[in-house]
Amino acid sequence: MIRAFAPLTLAPLTLAALLALGGCATASTQQAAPTLANPLLSSGPDPWIVHHGATFYFLGTKGDRIAIRQTDDLAKLADAPEHVIWTPPASGPNAISIWAPELHRLDGKWYVYYTAAEAGHDDDAHRGVFVLENANADPLKGEWIDRGRVNTRMTGLDGTVFEHGGKRYFVYSAYDGPDSVLAIAPMTNAWTLGPGETVIARPDQPFERQGGRQILEGPEFLPGPKGDLFLTYSASACWSDDYALGLLHARPGSDPMNPASWTKAPRPVLAKAPQNNVYATGHNGFFTTDGGRQTWIVYHANDGADRKCTAARSPRVQRMEWSRDGMPIFPVPSRAGEAVAAPKP
Repeated sequence: MIRAFAPLTLAPLTLAALLALGGCATASTQQAAPTLANPLLSSGPDPWIVHHGATFYFLGTKGDRIAIRQTDDLAKLADAPEHVIWTPPASGPNAISIWAPELHRLDGKWYVYYTAAEAGHDDDAHRGVFVLENANADPLKGEWIDRGRVNTRMTGLDGTVFEHGGKRYFVYSAYDGPDSVLAIAPMTNAWTLGPGETVIARPDQPFERQGGRQILEGPEFLPGPKGDLFLTYSASACWSDDYALGLLHARPGSDPMNPASWTKAPRPVLAKAPQNNVYATGHNGFFTTDGGRQTWIVYHANDGADRKCTAARSPRVQRMEWSRDGMPIFPVPSRAGEAVAAPKP
């Protein structure tokens, strides 16, 4: 009798177990981590992403305008329309070569820092960083006011801002003789520098001298989880396959205005990955999600060698990690089309 009833007793239990397992599998599938495939766009040099609320804002070099794409899903960035927020004047100091725009939320307003050159003078001696301001809560609405050129001591490009220890700083790539160096200055407001501008890094390493130029550009700040301050920069000429990211590090409590506070990594922290057909990795930005618990890097690169410094440089996003001692761990550049983790709003 036991043998006769055993199958009848076990059958419904097995069915229930199978249904439960099926339910778990369905839930697991529904909760699968989102992914995306790089590059995000076919073109997008000098990419910049801001994560604000549930929205991602994307900007990149367009040359003759500044535009923003808005999306809640970076995997679908290519489907987001381009909103032109500003076009340059026909003449003047900021009329041509509109490069590397960065969107920042400061003091309850939106600011865009961008590089431009004077009409008729597309050269290092007539290039600088300029600022736009918008008081609207939505950067795609309202009026953008031209606040003019940042009063840097030298001509240059690729300006960025960051706050540390209750103070605000500006860093840019300055033309200093044959070199492009990184210079820092305190800020008195969102478009004005205070006194004390100083150089904190020079291209003194072999990986910073590829392509026939000695260049440090595209500085971007990254606060560490243990109070350290990091500064990435793009090294060498952008037309070189060896264009790569270098890293400066300042320990907790140190003064970012003091050049002695910064130590330089001896090798690039993000570089070409020939095994994945990715070259000229550079000009990055950082953003966070999940309440600041997840850090992401956006950068541009070429799909293939010897592609030079053109609009074909495309934007990519990958997850950053942190070591136990609070040092950033940079990803290996992913192959085009490869699925990688995607940030959620």
